Amino acid sequence: MKQMEDFSTKKVLVVGELLVDIISDDNIASLANPAQFTPYQGGSSANLCANLKWLGVNAELVATVGDDNMGTFLLNELKSAGLSDAHICRSANRQTSIILVGKNEHTPDFIAYRNADFAIKRIEESLIESATIMHTTAFALSKEPARSNILSALSKASEKGKFISIDWNFAPSIWQEEDGKDVFKRLIKLNPLLKISLDDLERFTGAPLSIQESMEWLNNLHIHSIYLTCGKDGVWFKEAKQQWKHKEAIPVTSVASVTGAGDAFWAGFLSSFLYGKSIEESINDALQTAKIKIEKPYALYKSK
Repeated sequence: MKQMEDFSTKKVLVVGELLVDIISDDNIASLANPAQFTPYQGGSSANLCANLKWLGVNAELVATVGDDNMGTFLLNELKSAGLSDAHICRSANRQTSIILVGKNEHTPDFIAYRNADFAIKRIEESLIESATIMHTTAFALSKEPARSNILSALSKASEKGKFISIDWNFAPSIWQEEDGKDVFKRLIKLNPLLKISLDDLERFTGAPLSIQESMEWLNNLHIHSIYLTCGKDGVWFKEAKQQWKHKEAIPVTSVASVTGAGDAFWAGFLSSFLYGKSIEESINDALQTAKIKIEKPYALYKSK
């Protein structure tokens, strides 16, 4: 008799940004427009971790917030999502980071006010050892000391045979004077599962690339697999040494908010990939999870 695989030990370790998203209540063209705003638990890394928990995945978050009331708000939100705060550091000398977001149906306008999120300390060996997949983002890697500590942990995870997951959500305003290319080269050497949006790649390269031009640029990366998300045009993906494939986006009944759709997509993918589904099956689940998020104005973990 074939032995059943034990999925109970599988875990995703997410290391990165936990911050407050202060999002416009209505769609606006840009933050130059007057609007009313509401605070939410945010940060791509934290959103992904909460989404994974909502999908039934054993997920752990490593992050840093300030020892202030905004930090308390975030810890309460994590607990509401069913996540542990055991590896959330509270810095007495830093304020919780805030992102001001003007939502719209395309690419949200945002301004980052950062202080605590990039003060991530060395990641414990036991946490790395316990993970099946280790995930982080370009946002989390954009500043020291988080960058060095995360890259060190990713290297150790790779040496231990863990899957490395990267959301290269690159934004020049976050990296400021740096272009991120050296960090990106180090990540590629770890043979990751790479998620990158059309907008991310355009910002990273500094060129207005078409989907075809984006795929040609990404063909130079010889890594485990690449996922080029294109909003309403679906996702293009490829595994190492294979040809590109395409999946259409699933039509939505209405657009409540596209903010967080990418994090929902990747959570849907990782949750299926973690449990042994094929790449194409995992993509189908990812697109379905993104659809659910787009149709809701709030976080997935608040879904009934």
